[in-house]
Amino acid sequence: MSEPTIVELHTPPLPYLRESGRSDFLIGDRHPNRRNLGLFDLLIVVDGRLHIGENGSAWSLGAGDALLLLPDGEHYSVKPCEQDTVFYWLHFEHSAWRQGVWDEFAGGTAHKSPFAYPYSIRIPKHVSLPSPQHAFDLMRQLQELPVGDSFWEEQSLLARLLALLESGGTTESRSPATRLAEKTAAYLQQNYREELTNERLAEALHFHPNYIVRCMKLKYGVTPVHYLLQFRIERAKRLLVSTEWSIERIAEEVGFRYAPYFSACFKRLAGMPPLRFRKQYLN
Repeated sequence: MSEPTIVELHTPPLPYLRESGRSDFLIGDRHPNRRNLGLFDLLIVVDGRLHIGENGSAWSLGAGDALLLLPDGEHYSVKPCEQDTVFYWLHFEHSAWRQGVWDEFAGGTAHKSPFAYPYSIRIPKHVSLPSPQHAFDLMRQLQELPVGDSFWEEQSLLARLLALLESGGTTESRSPATRLAEKTAAYLQQNYREELTNERLAEALHFHPNYIVRCMKLKYGVTPVHYLLQFRIERAKRLLVSTEWSIERIAEEVGFRYAPYFSACFKRLAGMPPLRFRKQYLN
């Protein structure tokens, strides 16, 4: 089975709620056709069935299904409703996002910091919520807020809803795969100066290396080796702008044995050599 499509929102900035509502469709009604809306359109079906497409893909959404439509996509009705259908919708904007499984931390034109995004919200494009009532309750609370005087309450409810979707639609404890990925990430961050391999990770975490790789790709979108490389380069960026250490010393400090290899890796991920990066941000 192929991996689910993920929409990745880099933060900062944070997603910003524009509007939300509830639609009640009768038999024969269709979702409106739109393109380049400029906003994410999140649909959560309460009852009935909604037939909708986007950019050549189509979904038949039943009760408890959630679908995230993209700001620059074309979405349209595939066919009219065959039964009375109720769904919640909300529009939010976010300027730094990608769709798929990605190999880099940074991305998006709105991010001006020399450092990578500290976090990415990874939302399934389509998910069948195992306990949809929690999402329904959050959407209902949004509808009950007074218009024009509830900014912080609206943004808080949006954050809670996106967190619910990111967790797969359940408020229960994290899955074993997620816990192992987080444990792996913590181990890599604590030992990044050392020589680390998949075999050493397997020995330290007591899981087969292939399973560790699979869990890391599911949670973070990268293998442990690439996660470690990204973390080392991010540490190096901070040392380049906060110290006057030599490139050789910084390379050794972040776990590289050879400065030329460090410089090559840095240029590949940061888009420029370490010295140019330093000159760009220091007088």
